[in-house]
Amino acid sequence: MTEETSNAAPDPEAGADGAADPRLLALETQVAELKDQLLRTLAEMENLRRRTEREIADTRAYAVTGFARDVVSVGDNLARALSAVPADVREGASPAIVALLDGVEMTERELLKALEKQGVRKIDPTGEKFDPNFHQAMFEVPNPDVPSGTVVQVVQAGFVIGDRVLRPALVGVGRGGPKPSARPEGEGVRVDKTA
Repeated sequence: MTEETSNAAPDPEAGADGAADPRLLALETQVAELKDQLLRTLAEMENLRRRTEREIADTRAYAVTGFARDVVSVGDNLARALSAVPADVREGASPAIVALLDGVEMTERELLKALEKQGVRKIDPTGEKFDPNFHQAMFEVPNPDVPSGTVVQVVQAGFVIGDRVLRPALVGVGRGGPKPSARPEGEGVRVDKTA
C-alpha cells in the first residue's frame, strides 16, 4: 500500500470541514468596514478643508461690506451736494466757491477710488436692460424711443462688492418702446469707470 502524502500546506481559512473560519471572515468584514469608514472620513475632511478655504476667501473678500455700505452713503451725500449747485450758478460763482466745489468733487473721486481698492465698484446701468439682480425699479418712464425694460434714469447709483450686490441701483425704467432685444451672452452690468 502506498500512502499519498500531500506537500500542500493546510488552508488556514478552511476549518476542519473545509469551510472558511468564521473568526477570519468576521475580521475581514471588520477591516472592510473600518477601511470604508476611514475613506469616508478622509473625504469629509477634504470637503471640510475646501469649504473652510472658500469661507475664508469669502470673509476676506466681503469683510468690508458693512463699512462700505456706510461709506457709500457718505459718497451719496457728496454727490447730492455737487448736484445741488446748478452749472450756471457755478460759472458765475466766486473763486472761493469754485474751489470749494472742486474740493468736494475731488473728495468724492478719492472716496470712490478708496472703495474700488477694497473691491467695491459703482455701477451705472443707464441704457442697460433692467436686471432685478442689480437694479431696483422706482418708476416707469413712458418713452417710445427706447426698448421697454431699459434703464433710462438712475436715481441712486448702485454698488457691487466682488460679485455680490452691495446696494442695488435705484432706477427709472422705460416703457412703451419696442420689445427689448436679448442681452448678448457675456454682457454684464456696466461698471462706472469715471471714478
